[in-house]
Amino acid sequence: MSGSTRTQPETAPKREPENKAESKADETQQDGMTGFLGWIEKVGNKLPDPFWLFVILAGVVAVSSWLANKAGLSAVDPSNGEEIHVENLLTGENLSRMVTDAVQNFIAFPPLGVVLATMLGVAVAEQSGLLSAMVRAMVSKVSPKMLTFMVALAGVTGSVASDAIFIILIPLGAMAFHAMGRSPVVGAMVAFAASSAGFDASLILNITDLLLAGISTSAAQLVDADYVVSPLANIFFVIPSAIVLSLIITAVTEFYIDKKAADLVDHDEIDEDELQFDEDNQPDDAHTREDDEDLSLTPLEAKGLKWAGIAILVFLAIYFALIFVPGSPFHNADEGFMESPLIQAIAVPISLAFFVTGLVYGLIVSTIKDPADIPSFMAKGLESLLPILVLFFVVAQFLAWFQWSNLGPWTAIKGAELLQTWNLPNVVLFAAFVLMVTLINLFITSGSAQWALMAPVVVPMMMYVNVSPEVTQMLYRIGDSPSNIITPMSPYFALALTFLQKYYKKAGVGTLISLALPYSLCMLVGWFIFFMVWYFLGIPLGPGAPMGYEV
Repeated sequence: MSGSTRTQPETAPKREPENKAESKADETQQDGMTGFLGWIEKVGNKLPDPFWLFVILAGVVAVSSWLANKAGLSAVDPSNGEEIHVENLLTGENLSRMVTDAVQNFIAFPPLGVVLATMLGVAVAEQSGLLSAMVRAMVSKVSPKMLTFMVALAGVTGSVASDAIFIILIPLGAMAFHAMGRSPVVGAMVAFAASSAGFDASLILNITDLLLAGISTSAAQLVDADYVVSPLANIFFVIPSAIVLSLIITAVTEFYIDKKAADLVDHDEIDEDELQFDEDNQPDDAHTREDDEDLSLTPLEAKGLKWAGIAILVFLAIYFALIFVPGSPFHNADEGFMESPLIQAIAVPISLAFFVTGLVYGLIVSTIKDPADIPSFMAKGLESLLPILVLFFVVAQFLAWFQWSNLGPWTAIKGAELLQTWNLPNVVLFAAFVLMVTLINLFITSGSAQWALMAPVVVPMMMYVNVSPEVTQMLYRIGDSPSNIITPMSPYFALALTFLQKYYKKAGVGTLISLALPYSLCMLVGWFIFFMVWYFLGIPLGPGAPMGYEV
């Protein structure tokens, strides 16, 4: 969920390596790196778990509010001319409020309900085997020339499956390339680059859009209490971005990585069994293929996808009819279709869409055999969210305290005044922000945690210099994704290294970094240039998403 919304298990306990390859990966990382990357690894390892990071930050906010209040810090709100004073959180009244409002802060945290509701439907699609079959279908019937692009596109769009895409697509990419007579190392790198560095782009709306929009809304309301960032805020841009990033990954692979990694395979030692794809939730005939390396779907799986496709078309027809047909309780002729409840509460239709297609697929391929399977699948899906729910609790308290203290508006106003003094061109301002996000992401690899940390300051600051929250959020996404594949702080960095060592036993951290860095740099630069072209052409990032904000 990066994206990352990348909802990785930040608070998960450490575990022992399951195999020699993973153990070797751990040993390689323990040996450490030298130079700049070694410094990154050393500093990053000293950062606390994101849970404790926000606990510490909440304490810093409380103490800072006391000091700032004693210093008499204030700022004039340019939107209404009112003077804003920093509030001391360490008074008896505010300390009591921290206790009495803690549960409400958590319940009212915008991303909480949205993510939980959406995951109920996504879990059915994932556990029934639909998402896995969709990924395999994207890469199984393509020509060798199109293979790289299709694996890349599957990875970029695969963020809809949250962190599961790493587990599914990296070995699948290696197997697909091996079946085509190409290096499995290259296939694994294409899948890793697309799934990780492309996490914040997708052909379809996913949990990342919902999660980031909720955090952006909380931050924007520090300036405008009625401002709402829609989950669709960036959809017009992220859809073509998925194509652009896939093309960049394809170009880097074909013109550089393919040549560099051509000899990085232990042909004599490679275990063919390790290249076989095995999935827990497959229909009974999923392993009846004559060739275990054939990625094509079984007839039953193909039938399931066909009916799932029909189901989603019927669902979309009903959905748009309810929005646009006069007389529908969801039709809003006076205020426009964007004010329809089915748009305002987009999480519910998204959840239903995944639920319906997952249900139809599961019934066809018999991964759903009993009504009790449905709530069981949902429960399994919610289990994967437990770590981020723990994180959400402390993030919600941090944001609430930050809002009570008025440190956010004060910092935003003063920062905006400084930016106005500098009068930086937008392209310079945007580039500096993207670079800052990229550098921070090397240490804080949870996309939701990093945005929750930055948004309360950056979003209001940008609003005061006439940059909308929707634009700021998109710039954050551009800076957030590409560096995912080059930071050893990411748990999926070690996972990718483990897979590489299955095909090239001498692979180490330096090997993975050298293969990942070209993807990271090219995607960062290429995506930012694409955004600036889009921005200067004045094309909306999403329906009803303004480019600027007038204070």
